[in-house]
Amino acid sequence: MCLVSQVLRTGSGADFAPPALGTVYGVLANYRGFVEALGDAVNTAPYKAPPKAPVLYLKPRNTVIGAGMPIPVPDGVPALEVGACLGIVIGQTACRVRESEAHGVVAGYTIVNDVSVPHTNYFRPAVRFKCRDGFCPVGPWIVGARHVPEPDRLSIRVTVEDRVVQVASTADLVRPVARLLADVTEF
Repeated sequence: MCLVSQVLRTGSGADFAPPALGTVYGVLANYRGFVEALGDAVNTAPYKAPPKAPVLYLKPRNTVIGAGMPIPVPDGVPALEVGACLGIVIGQTACRVRESEAHGVVAGYTIVNDVSVPHTNYFRPAVRFKCRDGFCPVGPWIVGARHVPEPDRLSIRVTVEDRVVQVASTADLVRPVARLLADVTEF
């Protein structure tokens, strides 16, 4: 899941807009299947347990590209990790938002492709693995929040060359949308 900081300016009541993004925050280990796939690795030093709070990372401006644009593969990197994420577009300043009020700060949703160089440290991924040029394709659209009444029940699919390579659901999130927004805006 990615949190996208932006004030949604869609004109006179429009419900869809192309993304014009601010900061993109990614959240690691927020899918139950991912945490389960790590197995006992989450119980080893130094952490010795699955994360208790969101593990965040940034996708700076150099990483953001439009949907459908080619993703640059760095020299010497044989393959990339690709993961589709629900992009939660924050439409206003959000500080210490209560879980019961979290959906009120959401302007809309988009799809974010979280690209990285394969790595094994999921608690603290190095910038060099997550923040390469073009490693955050976004969009092509932001759908107004009023059109997504149940963001915690969305299907997400990743296709590569017309072949489905990943199927996920936001129902499998460790922290659903409102809880994640409450946790992140706490600090």
